[in-house]
Amino acid sequence: MSDLRNYLRGAVLGGIAAMALSLAPALAQTATAKPMPDGFADLAAQLLPSVVNISTTQVVKSRSGAGKERGSSPDQPQVPPGSPFEEFFKDFFDRQPQENRPRKNTSLGSGFIIDAGGLVVTNNHVISEADEVTVILHDDTSLKAEVVGRDAKTDLALLRVKTDRKLKPLKWGNSDQTRVGDWVVAIGNPFGLGGTVTVGILSARARDINSGPYDDFLQTDASINRGNSGGPMFNLQGEVIGINTAIFSPTGSSVGIGFAIPASLAKPVIDQLKEFGKTRRGWLGVRIQQVSDEIAESLGLDKARGAMIASVTAGGPAEKSKLEPGDVVLSFDGKDVTEMRRLPRIVAEVAPGKKVPMAVWRKGKELKLDVVVGELDENETAALQPDAGKGKETSKATVDALGLSLSKLSPELRDKFDIDPSIDGVVITEVATDSAAAQKGLRAGDVIVEVAQEAVKDPKDVSERVKKAKAAGRKSVLMLVDRQGDLRFVAIKLDG
Repeated sequence: MSDLRNYLRGAVLGGIAAMALSLAPALAQTATAKPMPDGFADLAAQLLPSVVNISTTQVVKSRSGAGKERGSSPDQPQVPPGSPFEEFFKDFFDRQPQENRPRKNTSLGSGFIIDAGGLVVTNNHVISEADEVTVILHDDTSLKAEVVGRDAKTDLALLRVKTDRKLKPLKWGNSDQTRVGDWVVAIGNPFGLGGTVTVGILSARARDINSGPYDDFLQTDASINRGNSGGPMFNLQGEVIGINTAIFSPTGSSVGIGFAIPASLAKPVIDQLKEFGKTRRGWLGVRIQQVSDEIAESLGLDKARGAMIASVTAGGPAEKSKLEPGDVVLSFDGKDVTEMRRLPRIVAEVAPGKKVPMAVWRKGKELKLDVVVGELDENETAALQPDAGKGKETSKATVDALGLSLSKLSPELRDKFDIDPSIDGVVITEVATDSAAAQKGLRAGDVIVEVAQEAVKDPKDVSERVKKAKAAGRKSVLMLVDRQGDLRFVAIKLDG
């Protein structure tokens, strides 16, 4: 009997121990999970006084135009001089001031206070066409604002208002630490209704919506509508992690896809606008293009990554540092360039005049170089300009593997295709319609400058480079092509 009792006791204790072990992971997860907020009322009450409405006014000139006689109008009937109706029509049209006087258009947006002295952040597109800007505080106090500085490339603007009142500034947060799925709060002025609070989660990061060279938007499902532009996006600590800027919507209203400029991008720009009244961005002086799988294979890269240099600006920082067309920038200032569009932002964030290290892939090897970053001219479209488009290629009996008919440059061909005398290479005279070159977009008149990163002067040079690439087991060959002065690299698949 005692043996049976001991057996049962051991079985029960063993079961309890097993159950405890099975529950341990679940209990651990419960302990580390963040609790769902009971509400956002306290947070909203804390933040609302620091969020403002932006009202802008633009003067629209008369439609009738300058220089016309008083009372004349394109809609006024023409009557014979001396007619009894002449004075009647003249008096009637003189009493239509809305047609002959400047009118004012108004629009509304959002903003937020970042300094007790009266500095306000908003979007550039909210105030870009304005003749007058007014900041309306949470208690409906209206204050005239001056523009401290603006930056169209990131769509940011900094305003200043003067008041004896004590303003409550907001704090910047670290948007890089915000994770997809975290709660976010947006406050703004949708449809001109005044301070409105909406909540949601961070839906995605690093969105490129083709609005500018430094796109890196946060995406949220918190309701953002017209008038929310320039308003802040907060984390649950009440810190600004983004500036609401755009929505994706077929209707013009929120469908749960809104975009915000991350604080990590916005704060350095705002700091520069505050200090200089403009931005000071780093400049490398190159044109870049995406590294495709074919280009990576042709260069011996392990995978498609980095930004490929298509051309180098004469006298720019890149040329002074011995960067060459065909180099692939793998890292810059200690930051990996995982894809082409990351490089412009990384370079832009570097202070002009700073010497930084970079890693480039050149002819099958990784090289370490240093470059002294220049300052981007605001008239430039970007710190590094992505190369425009993909190319096509042709074929003739000269290089069957490419589907191209080629010819050595001659005065007649230069004249026919309008090729600059400074350009050297091999001109494409025909492209086979079903060739890999045609699929890439090359056309007659394009000049092949390099094949496999070696200069070519004769169609025979091209043929030899192609044979060499095939013998090395390459599936594609890399070519540098000039089209009317625009250089770009194209990787062409090899037949056979």
